[in-house]
Amino acid sequence: MRILFYAPFKPLGHRHPSGDLVTATEIVDYLVKQGHEVVQASTLRCRWIYWKPWLWPELLGEKRRMVRRYKKNDVDIWFTYHTYYKAPDLLGPYVSEKLEIPYVIFQGIYATKRRRKLKTIAGFYANKKALCAARHVFSNKTVDWINLKRLVPANRLSYLSPGIHPAEFHFDEDSRQTLRDQWNVGDEPVVFSAAMFRADVKTEGLTWVIRACGELLRRGSPLRLVIAGDGKQRDKLKQLADGQLGERVLFVGKIPRNEMYRYYSACDLFVFPGIRESLGLVFLEAQACGLPVVAFDNAGVPEAVKDGVTGLLVPAFAARAFEEAIARLLNDLQLRHQMGRAAQSYVRRKHDLNQNYEQMEAVLREIVNK
Repeated sequence: MRILFYAPFKPLGHRHPSGDLVTATEIVDYLVKQGHEVVQASTLRCRWIYWKPWLWPELLGEKRRMVRRYKKNDVDIWFTYHTYYKAPDLLGPYVSEKLEIPYVIFQGIYATKRRRKLKTIAGFYANKKALCAARHVFSNKTVDWINLKRLVPANRLSYLSPGIHPAEFHFDEDSRQTLRDQWNVGDEPVVFSAAMFRADVKTEGLTWVIRACGELLRRGSPLRLVIAGDGKQRDKLKQLADGQLGERVLFVGKIPRNEMYRYYSACDLFVFPGIRESLGLVFLEAQACGLPVVAFDNAGVPEAVKDGVTGLLVPAFAARAFEEAIARLLNDLQLRHQMGRAAQSYVRRKHDLNQNYEQMEAVLREIVNK
């Protein structure tokens, strides 16, 4: 298949990494690996574009250019990744109709509450139009899939579990010994957390981790905290961590994704609240390496963590419950190992991208063949 790929929220190769960008890139990589030709249709960002009139001429010009560019080319299908009220797909439905090719969406989101506010009503209806135009919509989040069922017929809607490539995230004993020796942590349990240091829920989440670990340390729990990531909030987080944990916290900087398995392997549990986390790929990565998870029971976290089996989920913003969940795993080596083994099995059974994307590819082939 020759596929026109478009991400209206954040185009491929965007300078700011995120879970959305990782997912979009992995979809493209999978399709290319399967022998399909994937062409990035446009790099135009539609984020809040309906409130940015200076971009409207560019949008109109892009529509015309794409129709001219691909009209005589052999294109089989248009594939849009992630359309929602903030960044509705304003290109795909129009160009697909002009080129007379099927239009599909991966991770479409439908939230009717957005039609009640002046700021979001235009985005709501533009996004709704895109969803209604799609030949098929794939969702990798249960709450979105449930909402989409109110709009999209069942035969045009599929749920795919979020996933990773488990082979890229595995426990490595050599890395564990090497890093723990470097950190001089001995046999003490090590809490690991990772996120970009952005001035949003990522930094807020890391703040929760630092404060919780600081409180546990004051109560006498022996622990070390290792944090991976970087960004503009580094100084703020480091100052907080130094005050809460002193020499028992280590900032290791931004770690390349293909090296993260080494850091998961060196630690004993993964802790991050996941405040309003859409999917939480780090939870899947950590579990694939054998780490149990402590997080908030909110947003997309339950999609990735099986509460009581592969980790412990607590009510969002419940500080005491969050601290107690961390303490429970810190103090119970047998439970950590039990949940860690269950986590490895769970990710490989339920969240293997190759298996999940095989289902997606089969639907795409069926649509094109029709």
